[in-house]
Amino acid sequence: MYDGGKIIAGLIVFLGIVGFPFWYNAGSAGYKTPELKLPPKSKATECIRPTDWMRAEHMQLLDTWRDSVVREGNLVYTTASGGHVEMSLQKTCMDCHDSKKEFCDKCHTAAAVDPYCWDCHIAPKEEK
Repeated sequence: MYDGGKIIAGLIVFLGIVGFPFWYNAGSAGYKTPELKLPPKSKATECIRPTDWMRAEHMQLLDTWRDSVVREGNLVYTTASGGHVEMSLQKTCMDCHDSKKEFCDKCHTAAAVDPYCWDCHIAPKEEK
């Protein structure tokens, strides 16, 4: 009357489908933080924010910069230490992190993220 066999079979199929991503990736290697090429100490003095903050929040910061520069015409950012820098990916960030391939691309590739920053901005030339 209750078709218990069909219900149990349906639950098994449902759990198999819902759990497929977990079963499929079980045992595969986890995410490894890539080693980045940091700017030379002689070139990099201080980032605009602490490293951990930049790792977690750089995308929001760059979106805020874009909106502030394009919509409000504000070109100056006050850093965490009270300094002032020009809000420019190319002039500020890439001045120290001059290798897009060794800095940006390594993390974005590892995280399977395809940012659209370079659709508008010019990537720095890589030294050979």
